[in-house]
Amino acid sequence: MKLYDAGRAPNTRRTRIFLAEKGIVVPLVPVDLGKHEHQTDDFRRVNPRARVPALELDDGTIITESIAICRYFEEIQPEPPLFGVGPLGKAQVEMWQRRCELELMFAVAAVFRHTRKSMAAMEVPQVPEWAEANKPRVMEFLAFLDHRLSASTYISGEAFSVADITAFVSIEFMDWARLSVPADLLHLARWHALVAARPSSSA
Repeated sequence: MKLYDAGRAPNTRRTRIFLAEKGIVVPLVPVDLGKHEHQTDDFRRVNPRARVPALELDDGTIITESIAICRYFEEIQPEPPLFGVGPLGKAQVEMWQRRCELELMFAVAAVFRHTRKSMAAMEVPQVPEWAEANKPRVMEFLAFLDHRLSASTYISGEAFSVADITAFVSIEFMDWARLSVPADLLHLARWHALVAARPSSSA
C-alpha cells in the first residue's frame, strides 16, 4: 500500500491528518505539483485525472479523492470514529463536512487558483473575476462557522471529526490565497487553536 502525496496541498494534507488521527502509517510517494509531476504519463497511469492524493492498495487497486480514501480507512479501522457515530451522528458529520468542503475549501481554492501567477499553467483560463466573487463567500462562511462554534466544541458537535480536518486545512490554505480570518471571529479562533494543538495537525 502506498499514498501518492503532494506535501502541503490541502487535499493531501487532509488525508495525512486523517491517517495521523487513526494512527495509521502508509508509505508516501511524493508528487511535486510545482514540477507538474502529476501531469506526467507515469502518474496519469495511477490517476488519469492527474490529481492527488491517490491510494494504491497492495493488489494494485487505486482509490482517488481524499474523502473516499478517508472513508476507506474509516471502514478498515473504525476507531477512533471520524465520520460520526450512529445514524444521527454520521448524518451531522456528513452535513458539516460537505458544508466545509463546498462552501469553504472550494471557495478558497477558487481564489488561489485564479489569482496566483504560479497557477496559470494549471488553471486555464484563469478568471480573476471568479476569484473576486469567492472572496466574500469565504468570509460569509467563516462567520457562519464562528456562530456554529459558539455552541459546540468542534464543528459537528463535541467530538473531533473529518469536518474539522476539512475546515482546518481550508483555513490554513487561506494564507496561500492571501486571505485572512477576521480577528473578531473569536469562537473560530478558539477552535483553530484547539485543532492546531492536536499532534495530527503537523502531519
